[in-house]
Amino acid sequence: MNSTLQAYVSIARPSHWVKHIFIVPGIVVAVILGVNVEHGFLLRLAAGFASACCIASANYVINEWLDSDYDRHHPLKCRRPGAEGILSPRLVILEYLLLAAAGLGLAFTVNKLFFAASCAFVLSGIFYNVKPFRTKDLPYADVITESINNPIRLLLGWWMVSGTTIPPASFMGTYWLGGAFLMSAKRLSEYRFIVGESGPDAPGKYRESFKRYTEISLLMSCFVYAVLASFLLAVFLIKYRTELILSFPIFTLLFAYYLYMAMQPASAAQRPEKLYQDKYLLIISAALILVLLFLMFVDIPIAQTLFQCRFTEIAVP
Repeated sequence: MNSTLQAYVSIARPSHWVKHIFIVPGIVVAVILGVNVEHGFLLRLAAGFASACCIASANYVINEWLDSDYDRHHPLKCRRPGAEGILSPRLVILEYLLLAAAGLGLAFTVNKLFFAASCAFVLSGIFYNVKPFRTKDLPYADVITESINNPIRLLLGWWMVSGTTIPPASFMGTYWLGGAFLMSAKRLSEYRFIVGESGPDAPGKYRESFKRYTEISLLMSCFVYAVLASFLLAVFLIKYRTELILSFPIFTLLFAYYLYMAMQPASAAQRPEKLYQDKYLLIISAALILVLLFLMFVDIPIAQTLFQCRFTEIAVP
């Protein structure tokens, strides 16, 4: 009985709730940009995070069930309860419905926009996993549709603060394309790992989209998403505080190190919920946060001159 219960708890993947760290920048940036914090913020915060955890778990439940045949071809995921065939379809559906209903019910208590974003969160799981949509089987569309959960999380965080404004488009675009970079890097790492463990034909058995991916195409897609995300990030940083653009080298280092991680065998890039265990990633992230905090409160006149002026006059003797 305990092992059966544990199986149904495990397919909800509570260990993956750590990914909701991506909600926090939406909260922080909303406050920094001067959005009016509405009354009852702490209650909305608690309800909002609980809602996001329930909906994410609902998405993981259907992911586990509908991917069970494919997971049997993965060197590690073959040990999941779905792949081992120990789950009941009725109980999986019941668990999904209960988690989704709980998530949407909690979302409704936050505000209307938060509820709308939560509905989008549920729908993203359906479009990604369920036929006839099942975008995870389509190369490139799988990355774009999975990474849309990033801007959804951004909106969830923003609307915990205020339900009457929306974030800047450049910020949301950065979040979406940055997420696409992370998802592409994850696929690159998975592809290399499966090929190394089971041979060049194995990735296509594990995931339909992998039949049309190659290591080169995945690497190129990482590059494209990183460039596009960096462009929108630069737009956002310069628009809202010029000094922030000076943090760009650390953002670049973060992208580069994550790609380096994806190229390593059995990389944590395959399991984003384990990223906190990589000390170098934590060091770079901490350095980035400290630099951003410094640049938020310290005026650097030369930054205005270099990045805001169309040209600078110099005295020529």
